Amino acid sequence: MLNTEKYDTIVEKLLEAPYYVIDFLPGQVPADSGGQYFAVEAFFLRQPRKTELYRKFAHLVLCLNCYYDMAVTDGKGWAENPLPEELYKRIEECADSDFLNILIKDEDSLVTFNGGDLYMTLYHPSEGLMETVRQLAAAEGLFVSPR
Repeated sequence: MLNTEKYDTIVEKLLEAPYYVIDFLPGQVPADSGGQYFAVEAFFLRQPRKTELYRKFAHLVLCLNCYYDMAVTDGKGWAENPLPEELYKRIEECADSDFLNILIKDEDSLVTFNGGDLYMTLYHPSEGLMETVRQLAAAEGLFVSPR
C-alpha cells in the first residue's frame, strides 16, 4: 500500500528546495534580449513541436527510471515505477494541460511537469543525479540550468 500522505508531504517540502530547469534553451533569456523569444516560444507551443519536446522529456525520464525508483502522481493517486508505456503516455499528456510529479525516492528529489510549460523542473538533485540528468538531457538536445 502506498503512503500517499507521506509522498504528498515530501513533494510539498521539495517544491521549496533549489531547482534546475530542463529546457530547449541553455538558459533564461534576458528581458532586454533583442531576439524573438516570444515568437519562438509560440512556435514551440504549437503542435507537433510541443509533443516532440515532451517526447524528449519522456525519453529522459524513462532512462532515468533505469537508475532510480520513482513514484508518480497526476493528483489522482500515486503509482510506484509505472510501466514504461504508462509513464511515457502520462508525460506526453502533460503537454496539453495536466501536471505530473515524479518523486525520485532514494534521492529525495522531484521532477515536475506543468501542462503548457516548455520545460521540466528538477528539485533538490544530488551530484550523482545531476550528472546523470545532464548526460541524458544532452542526448535529447536539452539543457539543464539552475534557477
